[in-house]
Amino acid sequence: MNTLIVCLLLITFFGFIFYIFKGGNLMLGFFIMALLWTVIGGISYQKAIVNVFATPVANYGSTIVYIIFGSWFGQVLVESGIAPAVSHATGRFGKKRPLVTAILVVLVTALIFSSAYGVGSVIAIGVILLPVLLSVGVPRPIALTAFSLAIGAPMYINVVLFNQMKAFFPKAVYGGKYLIFGICAALVQLLAVIIFLAIHAHKFDASKAEANLQEVGATADRKVEVPKIPIIAWVIPVVPVAMNIIFKWDAIPSLVLASILAMLLTGKMANYKKMMSFINDTIQKGISNIAGLIMFLLILTMFSGAATLNAQRFEPIFKVILPHSTLAICILIGIIAPLSLFRGPLQVWGAGAATAAVLSGMHLFPDSFLLPLLYTATLFAVSTDITQSWNVWGLGYMKVQSKELLKYGIPVMWIVSIINEFLVYIFLGR
Repeated sequence: MNTLIVCLLLITFFGFIFYIFKGGNLMLGFFIMALLWTVIGGISYQKAIVNVFATPVANYGSTIVYIIFGSWFGQVLVESGIAPAVSHATGRFGKKRPLVTAILVVLVTALIFSSAYGVGSVIAIGVILLPVLLSVGVPRPIALTAFSLAIGAPMYINVVLFNQMKAFFPKAVYGGKYLIFGICAALVQLLAVIIFLAIHAHKFDASKAEANLQEVGATADRKVEVPKIPIIAWVIPVVPVAMNIIFKWDAIPSLVLASILAMLLTGKMANYKKMMSFINDTIQKGISNIAGLIMFLLILTMFSGAATLNAQRFEPIFKVILPHSTLAICILIGIIAPLSLFRGPLQVWGAGAATAAVLSGMHLFPDSFLLPLLYTATLFAVSTDITQSWNVWGLGYMKVQSKELLKYGIPVMWIVSIINEFLVYIFLGR
């Protein structure tokens, strides 16, 4: 009987993958999967009401708070002028050193998105930094790939994205060994992007800069009005991470402190009326930007609840096919990391939600290990997948074909994933 149930669960799982490939709505898909796995798994009515559709959602409420504060801080960075000012200053470095300028753009992008998050923030920064890359002669496909990979690198330490992962691994902690791993993994990806730019530097052609800029609707001598802010404000994006590392602060007070410092240093607290207007506007934009995401995550926890209750049914299979050594499973996930693409079985905001929920529910490995294990594979997709929202925007804005982003991005991210999975073992698997 258990074999039949497992087969039916797997059939629905593969059906879900097909549904995703066809462009189906993820939120609706996860809700239907929660219902199917509840019925097929023989979960009782009362147990389903409590342990699938109520408790997981309620328990995730505290994590939603972290996402809200993180999104607000990201909006503060953009609206206060800090992120645009840092981005604009990068463009003034000069055209005589195109590779150095391109590397500087990558580093600035990573700095900003260590705390900022969301397609809105990506667009706000992208319309400034991407033309900078084009103006020094970087071809459009290479510029977009470097920018996308530079956004993905700091997501290892981005508190908003980390807390989305906690929907599957609630016992994982942002801090301690994880944060050391996250910083190292981010640096590995950044180094890979820099090497990628260096390898393709011979393709930089300043004579095509104006044509590329016109292609995306920009000009080489465009004037962008950017508010003047003190240089000390440039470090604000890393304040939340620094407070956690140095003083062991929780993310919420760290984000609040960083937001206050951002407003103080950029003159947004000059008077009461101006301060309250700025706070209200950024809160409204920050929360509205993630309203759909919050609902999606809450539905996702319902499916996670159903998958967890069915986890024991998969235990005989997983015990046979999964390595019991943390080193072996890290190597395995690194090698098959491309399965995260197109919302595949290693992308936790896709078909990989089932993989994550079942692995967590089986308790073969602790959450502190499983989160970075699957996070690394997921960030493969976040960095270069053409189903990622800001990558979709980038493809349209830069007039780049999907296959070009995949062609340039996949080899880099595959190597990065293998290296970073080994770091997962070094820091959290031994």
